[in-house]
Amino acid sequence: MSTTTETLKSQWEALKAENPHMRIRNAAEKLGVSEAELVATSIGEGVTRLRPEFAAILTEVEKLSKVMALTRNDECVHERKGVYLNPDFSSPHAGLFVGEDIDLRIFLSAWDKAYAVVEKGEDRDKKSLQFFGKDGLAIHKIYTTRDSNDAAFDVIVEQFKSDNQSNEETTVAVPLDIDEKPDSEIDVDGFKAAWIDLKDTHEFFGMLRKFGVTRTQALRLAPSEEHAHKIEKDAIVKMLEGAAAQKLPIMCFVGNRGNIQIHTGLVRKTMWHNNWFNVMDPDFNLHLDMDKIAQTWIVRKPTEDGVVTAIEVFNEMGEIIVQFFGKRKPGIPELTEWRELVASL
Repeated sequence: MSTTTETLKSQWEALKAENPHMRIRNAAEKLGVSEAELVATSIGEGVTRLRPEFAAILTEVEKLSKVMALTRNDECVHERKGVYLNPDFSSPHAGLFVGEDIDLRIFLSAWDKAYAVVEKGEDRDKKSLQFFGKDGLAIHKIYTTRDSNDAAFDVIVEQFKSDNQSNEETTVAVPLDIDEKPDSEIDVDGFKAAWIDLKDTHEFFGMLRKFGVTRTQALRLAPSEEHAHKIEKDAIVKMLEGAAAQKLPIMCFVGNRGNIQIHTGLVRKTMWHNNWFNVMDPDFNLHLDMDKIAQTWIVRKPTEDGVVTAIEVFNEMGEIIVQFFGKRKPGIPELTEWRELVASL
């Protein structure tokens, strides 16, 4: 272990002793390094570097049985328990897991590093597979539960163990793509017409690229206030509490540049903890830092199944934090109760 890595390991140990409950992501930020660099300091002591064969590793995860999938960005954490079913990595654009519980859209071009992590616990060890980008930022983590097959975890670790078990970790900065053209350079009339002519919500991203607009710029330039209008961020709390009270199934999308994780179903228990608003259900947890929300919008897109209504939440950089929809599937109109709940906001 190099002197630099040894020093970093010591700094992290001191930080953990001082703040036992500090999350590793926050510790990395405080120490001015990436999370992957902190994880790598423990290689050989509960951490194993895996070969970056991401699709192959993920395809084996079903054998773990019920696990907890975690995807997050700086402002929101999405945790969903279930089994990784129906993997599909045939598309060059995005890999998929499509199940009632684990529902992911995976962009492997952003994935760069993989580790298996075993943390000693009093009654059971905490085991996880952790994946990071080139910049060392966490993209996706998979934790075993009491219902998991721990022996299958050990087999996966042995199967994909890298020959390189060095504690050294290299990272490179990944530039943010948030440049926004002036509105005067946008074909605003063409853009509005394209929005009105949408047939599927999945066409929206392609439309943004075609007209060279950022997502928040698109909402500003929407055809009308009926298509997109700003609301107060507190409306998110009202919506989640309302959905819980009405037993109204929703969809909740949280992602980063490498993965989008989706919950479809009910939310039951909601609660505040400091500045975080949380859903704390047995198989679904959501943690949303309300202080970091810069913009919240109601967005309506026409489709062949009727209008689809979303609540889209952004940080100060214009990056999307979380999206909410009413539960729906292609070919089925969205729930009237969802439209009414959003309209009440």
